[in-house]
Amino acid sequence: MSIDSLRRSARATVSGLPGGFWWLWLSTLVNRTGAFVLTFLSLYLTQELGHSAWFAGLVVALHGLGGVAGSPLGGMLTDRWGRRPTMVTMHLAAATCALLLAVVTSAWGVALVVLLMGVAMQGVRPSINATIADLVPAHEVRRAYALNYWALNLGFAIAAIGGGAAIFLGYRTLFVVDAAATALCALIVFLRLPETRPASKVDEETGKAVAEEKVSVLTVLRDAPFRTLVTLNLLVCLVFTAPWIGLPLTMTSEGLAPSAYGMVIAVNGVVIVGFQLLVNKITDKRSPVMLLTVSSLLFAVGTGATALAGSSLAFAATVVVWTIGEMVHVPTNAAATARLAPEHARGRYSGVMGMSWAVAGFVAPILAGWVVDGPGPDVLWTACAVIGAVAALGYQTRLRSALAHAEEDVPVPDAPLPAPPAPDPAPEPVPAPAPVAKTGTTAPATDAVSSS
Repeated sequence: MSIDSLRRSARATVSGLPGGFWWLWLSTLVNRTGAFVLTFLSLYLTQELGHSAWFAGLVVALHGLGGVAGSPLGGMLTDRWGRRPTMVTMHLAAATCALLLAVVTSAWGVALVVLLMGVAMQGVRPSINATIADLVPAHEVRRAYALNYWALNLGFAIAAIGGGAAIFLGYRTLFVVDAAATALCALIVFLRLPETRPASKVDEETGKAVAEEKVSVLTVLRDAPFRTLVTLNLLVCLVFTAPWIGLPLTMTSEGLAPSAYGMVIAVNGVVIVGFQLLVNKITDKRSPVMLLTVSSLLFAVGTGATALAGSSLAFAATVVVWTIGEMVHVPTNAAATARLAPEHARGRYSGVMGMSWAVAGFVAPILAGWVVDGPGPDVLWTACAVIGAVAALGYQTRLRSALAHAEEDVPVPDAPLPAPPAPDPAPEPVPAPAPVAKTGTTAPATDAVSSS
């Protein structure tokens, strides 16, 4: 493939989206470029504050627990208050928490701040997802989610590299930079992003606003197809989260140095940054059910194969496999959520879906550590393979009909207008009868014309 063809392909991947989306994309990139807290939190707690590894793990788990509460809260505010106010508020709250971490040193003070940060960071996601669904045409929404996910990972990669290089400045300095980047993100949203919450429908006859059906978290959970989508996503999230705890423990048990894990897990970010646009190009216009099924199988194969790996190269290969599954799954699942949600309840639906990610972020690290310490790493990876396969089977058997209408809209050309009917042929003239001769008279010409 030539450079020109690659350039044309990249241009086609990023073209055709509204300007508001690109301001949101930029805010995501800025926010994640300064995301130092979660990256270096465990090191800060153990090396700077002298806490145990157990306490560090507990604090990280509290961040996930905060997300369980923050996701539905953010969804409710997104629909009631608006997309932009929710984003600005949650970003500023997260910036405040990052700033507090630079000055709070007590154990439980740090734990409380991290818990609140989890609420804020997860609470902003429903408003972001709803805004993308509002801004972008339905047949382009999966591509938009993929581009935003690419920005998120690109920013995270920059943060990891920049934070590692600047760590000599001190962890607290990095947290202040994180707060500044998050505040800048809020400023971009406030100044450049329009409010996209759909206006209330109006009765054409009376001119009054039509009362929309009230939607709560319980209402969303009573939506059977969406409830199934959330449940299957939870299974996939458990599989996706397990390597972040189980992989370093497994590699250590194989006699590999801790530095080897850093190189292997870096493959995840490199693959996403380098190939997310290509994967999106390949999967564009594909069936959501097929993509979710394939991504679940990639998670199953990638994590299951970890039980067979014994070298850094082999472990890296398994990371590549499940990372491809991640690149396919995340934007497809977000697009399916947007398509199943009513316009006036997109925030709440996205909030409930976000709960599945938060629950997995809280439960999976605990379960993975317990399984590795107990039955052993092989049991963990075998269980991940089974769960991933069950999720793939669920997408095929439980959601095929429900997501049939979630296929991307394909523009249909206007049907040609029917040709106008041909005019009735003019009646043929009837020849005038020949004049009849009468004795002593001549038929007048006017009589001949009138009789014809």
